[in-house]
Amino acid sequence: MVRRRVILEQDKNLDWLKIFTGNSNIDLVEEIARDLGTAMGKSLVKNFSDGEINVEIDESVRGMDVFVVQSICHPVNNNLMELLILIDALKRASAERITAVLPYYGYARQDRKVSPRAPISAKLLADLITTAGASRILTVDLHAGQIQGFFNIPVDHLFAAPVLLEYLKKLKNDLVIVSPDAGGVERARAYAKRLNTSLAIIDKRREGPNVSQVMNIIGDVEGMVAIIVDDLVDTGGTLARAAYALMEKGAKAVYACCTHPVFSGKAVEIISGSPIEEMIVTNTIPLQEEAKACRKIKVLSVSSLLADAIRRIYEDESVSCLFI
Repeated sequence: MVRRRVILEQDKNLDWLKIFTGNSNIDLVEEIARDLGTAMGKSLVKNFSDGEINVEIDESVRGMDVFVVQSICHPVNNNLMELLILIDALKRASAERITAVLPYYGYARQDRKVSPRAPISAKLLADLITTAGASRILTVDLHAGQIQGFFNIPVDHLFAAPVLLEYLKKLKNDLVIVSPDAGGVERARAYAKRLNTSLAIIDKRREGPNVSQVMNIIGDVEGMVAIIVDDLVDTGGTLARAAYALMEKGAKAVYACCTHPVFSGKAVEIISGSPIEEMIVTNTIPLQEEAKACRKIKVLSVSSLLADAIRRIYEDESVSCLFI
């Protein structure tokens, strides 16, 4: 990358930076490009009649520092293949460096063997992306932090906390941050520390076989505004039950926030019918029309966070100041 460094030393412009994307989250990529003051790379990503994916790069990327932005969200496998084929096309077009920017890392919940003959799909995904030709990974709020170790290339793991915290600070007083399970305590504690609030934990357990799950609240929530914090929401069932449990324990209002709004199945319907006053999410995953129409769902953008990280990587600056 000698030519790119010479240009950066002269005037710090973005002449050797290119941003490409598949079809997973075009609106977010357009925001990132605007924040960077550059244009999206010219490419065509489409499907043949038999479902195979075709990628055409319509401009030169020789010697360029290329960033491929693609969320591995629904339809998961289609978006994954778009990412892999895009990276391969750019590598064969002589791009100098290819950074895979994954606002949402799909398959992250399959990060370990949960039964004797189960796959570790998150590791397989890491191998596929590396083999395709990525030389660096930039992602947001991995479901399991150890996934960084599945890669043999640099991984920059950002957190959406600054974006979400800025909004949460505007809410009412008497807040309590709630972790929906024991595994999310570290995340919830970090939010509680930055907001200078108390912390509560939901302990989920079954009293016996064929008995519905009981939710016990560890911590005081009576008379407080409870904010459930998680990295993602999928079907919404556990979140809704947690909201009911908090209201039963005397919480005067319940909010929820997450980075990745997966919202599969009847999630939007469940959230709409729950006691949750507002569901705060980011745009790492684009919302379906039903979710966009839901008045309870508030979307915050992570475009400036990702644009800042992309700029720092391009200019060979530290990204660690964004890891909060």
